[in-house]
Amino acid sequence: MSQLGDLLLKRFSCRAYTSDPVARADVEKILEAARLAPSACNRQPWRFAVVTEVAQRTRLLDEGTLPGLGMTWALQAPVILVLGMKKSLITHRVAPLLSKVEYPLLDLGIAGEQAVLQATELGLGTCWIGWIRPKEVRRLVGWPSDITPQALITLGWPAARPQRSSPRLSLNEIVTWC
Repeated sequence: MSQLGDLLLKRFSCRAYTSDPVARADVEKILEAARLAPSACNRQPWRFAVVTEVAQRTRLLDEGTLPGLGMTWALQAPVILVLGMKKSLITHRVAPLLSKVEYPLLDLGIAGEQAVLQATELGLGTCWIGWIRPKEVRRLVGWPSDITPQALITLGWPAARPQRSSPRLSLNEIVTWC
């Protein structure tokens, strides 16, 4: 298998972390991978906040996530990346009205997954969290009103490397050849 194929097989949603810190240089390398992502009309709508302080991570998870899903595991992660969106007028507000395609969400997905794959290459674990309260997250990280939080990504050293627990759909189930 290729290097990319091996990397894709290693990537999983990590929900158990060691207490070992993540070096700032590693976080910067991950953010650089996200920064290099392509985007519609090169608008680069992504914004990141890096949350490392225990008290701030606790507040982010307590106040910035919706109730009902226990996320105590996320407190173990020494870093939480907050992925936000800054929309441009034409590409992100007008174009979706015409095409019905939410370009900034596609852009953020690409940037976020490039960050996650870079983290995987470094041996770090990650997990996307979309069960959030955007207004609370914005307030907690100090972003202005024109940046809307879209997701959290936990980041840290995995306590274990589980095998894929849920089977993936086959290509026959997800592909239509035209």
